Amino acid sequence: MTQGLLQAGLRPVASVEVNPIASATHIKNFPDCHHFCDDIKNLNSQKLLAQIGSSEVHLVVGGPPCQGFSVAGKRDPNDPRNRLFREFVRIVSEIRPWYVVMENVPGILTIQKGAVKQAICEAFEEIGYPHVSVAVLESAAYGIPQIRPRAIFIANRFEMPNPYPKPQLLAEQYKAIESAIDDLPEYTRIPEINHEWTRHSSQYMERLAKVPPGGSLYASYADAFKRQYPGKPSMTVKENHGGTHIHPYLNRVISAREMARLQTFPDSFIFEGSMKKAMWQIGNAVPPRLAECIGFALVPYLTDIALNKSMQPEIIVLAS
Repeated sequence: MTQGLLQAGLRPVASVEVNPIASATHIKNFPDCHHFCDDIKNLNSQKLLAQIGSSEVHLVVGGPPCQGFSVAGKRDPNDPRNRLFREFVRIVSEIRPWYVVMENVPGILTIQKGAVKQAICEAFEEIGYPHVSVAVLESAAYGIPQIRPRAIFIANRFEMPNPYPKPQLLAEQYKAIESAIDDLPEYTRIPEINHEWTRHSSQYMERLAKVPPGGSLYASYADAFKRQYPGKPSMTVKENHGGTHIHPYLNRVISAREMARLQTFPDSFIFEGSMKKAMWQIGNAVPPRLAECIGFALVPYLTDIALNKSMQPEIIVLAS
């Protein structure tokens, strides 16, 4: 999210991430952003605002898991997923940004027949953000060579519209997987840009050669070691403990850099940690291009608020 919003012209000033390897990646790629490597429950909003030297934050973004968040009478206060969403709401209530953007999987909208979606909206309404909306955006419709739908919640406290970027491509125009990865070396690794993949024996590669597009090497792990379709957008990339998708025409799994390309990360964005940790970070990420499009949709409204407040529209992002 940070990378995409930066591409849209927004300035990231603070971020929070509990995992030290993911934190190291964020620090490496956004050295001017104040990073908080700890549990979000330990984040003091007032100290943070003092640290970044700003009393007004324009946008808070994040992707807290919400599967543990439920309706009254069924909430599990000990569910860590519920706690993380509540902490996200706490930060928003204390920082009081102009807009909030929250990302999740589309399935969040149908859990408990929509009750979780309603509870999320009510949580924002309770803290002074009554204008809440949600839309499912298909990443491939924005030039991303990957099928990756995402539920995007947007809220604001100024009775302004919640803008969403309009799709840019029709389904028949979606970019094929080859458009992103076919210039990378087929079997030569480049560790400097995370172009590494799980090592295979010759016997294992012979087994991979027999897997057809859309098929999996293992019947019991149908979504891992699944061969990508040539000439089509990538299937949703994920890490699967090194068991990423099989390359569309090579007899190996796709590399971490190929995963990053399919997510639209620039090659200059380097992931810290082992190959598997890099894949884990990439598989959990929001495509930067999608975040960029969301940012471009938001900028005119942030600018309008800034002008009405007779101030320069300094764009600030607190990224979770």
